[in-house]
Amino acid sequence: MMIRPVELEAIRDGQIDLAFRRWDRARVKVGTRLRTAVGLLEVTSVEQVPLSALRAEDARRCGAGSLAALKTNLSARPDGKVFRVGLKYAGADPRDSLRETIPTAEETVEILAGLDRLDAASSIGAWTRTTLRIIDANPEVRAPELAAQLGRPTAEFKTDVRKLKGRGLTESLAIGYRLSPRGEAVLDHEDGPRDRPPRRTGTPLPRSIGAPATRALREADVHTLEAVSAWTRRDLAALHGVGPIALDRLATALAALGLDYAPE
Repeated sequence: MMIRPVELEAIRDGQIDLAFRRWDRARVKVGTRLRTAVGLLEVTSVEQVPLSALRAEDARRCGAGSLAALKTNLSARPDGKVFRVGLKYAGADPRDSLRETIPTAEETVEILAGLDRLDAASSIGAWTRTTLRIIDANPEVRAPELAAQLGRPTAEFKTDVRKLKGRGLTESLAIGYRLSPRGEAVLDHEDGPRDRPPRRTGTPLPRSIGAPATRALREADVHTLEAVSAWTRRDLAALHGVGPIALDRLATALAALGLDYAPE
């Protein structure tokens, strides 16, 4: 179930608690927990509803600008039935703490055995170590570029990276990936220790600001929210690629840390 970044943040903050979808059948069940960029979301209700039964309260609770806007959006895809899906924030993604945990020797053996099983089940043969190595050597590089280096379709590559992420071995960044401390430890067990640049301290830029804004901030040597807070909103707006939506999402992320833009 795809949910836009701005809606994810609003669900996390308790501002909206509904989503509407056109499906041929219900695609989620009550109690389902969805892993998202803001943490876990829990499905609290799923019901099929007639389009004519929607009310202004439904539009408000799903973050639509108006009831007319909600109906127009749903009418753009006339195929399928309308489902009202209740959602609530269910806490941090457990993978966040898992990826910071360095495995014991026994756990490393179990992790490697799990990677062997993924390799054995794959139609392309062994891929897990190759994928870990290319991410390790190319942090913050876009998935299409990594997939091209491996001669793989981007969609399949991203699916496989998610499998590694589920084991706490990789982290998704605003652009590209990097190995987690857990992933580095596992790969070092296989290949021996590798010299790596020091990991940046601070809170990573939110993925919701989009690739153009992320690239612009990186070019200005701004890689964390703490670094963003040293800039005024006006100065950031002057960077090509950093638009009003990105600035608003940065402001929301800063506020969650008790930070703000530098005063004008």
